[in-house]
Amino acid sequence: MNRSLLVSALALALATPVAHAWSRQGHQLVGELAERQLTPEALAEARDLMEGEADPNLAGVSTWADEIRAEENELGKLSKRWHYVNIPGKHCDYAPARDCPDGECIIGAINAQAAVLADRGQPRQKRLEALKFVVHFVGDAHQPMHAGYPHDRGGNDYQLNYRGKGAPDGQGTNLHGTWDYWLLQSAGLDNAAYADRLMALPPPADTATGAENRPLAWTLESCRLIHSQALYPRGHRITDAYLDQHRPLAEARVQLAGARLAALLNQALAPGG
Repeated sequence: MNRSLLVSALALALATPVAHAWSRQGHQLVGELAERQLTPEALAEARDLMEGEADPNLAGVSTWADEIRAEENELGKLSKRWHYVNIPGKHCDYAPARDCPDGECIIGAINAQAAVLADRGQPRQKRLEALKFVVHFVGDAHQPMHAGYPHDRGGNDYQLNYRGKGAPDGQGTNLHGTWDYWLLQSAGLDNAAYADRLMALPPPADTATGAENRPLAWTLESCRLIHSQALYPRGHRITDAYLDQHRPLAEARVQLAGARLAALLNQALAPGG
């Protein structure tokens, strides 16, 4: 990506008042990384479900959940709370009745939609929707601010002023938007180059492999990073130094999301699964 395109991308991100999730690039990277790690059987089943989609691959369907939410159609409104969980306090003490009542949060949504996807008795359209939800929500679960604090709505209400190469005169945004967009887009790579780069890196250790509730483990992992990695900047100003400091963590989260999504889909889409 050349400098002018990068500045334009950053300007667009800066103008976004309330971010939805990883940027389009972030979600597409998760989908691309996952598809590269599917078994032949799971890949064939996924492609069969996606037949007829405008872009019939995991990267292509990865932003659908945000698109229907933006349109505010019936399913978009129903799924609005499925994109995140807010957990008070830096210790990330998750209380299901308080933080995810009736399973209406990202943890419950991943588990529920993965079950629909794995059920061959479900209508094809329901399984396709479940696939698209799972691809998106696994990505969301690895964005720390999607498991953020309720008092500022996962950083959406934590206002920032950015001064850097994308906005030399300063530009307002928020912490959630910084994590959704800037950290990845400011690398200046297109999707293919970025995916190749991430696949070539040593994979981060997966400490949640044996967890009974993997989406819960992934989400609490994200939540704990907010405090342990000091994601809230001092004051309300950031520069390119903040992006450079935290980009490796964002990339590691995308790597993990891709690998974990592949593992989930390999299980859900296995023959007889």
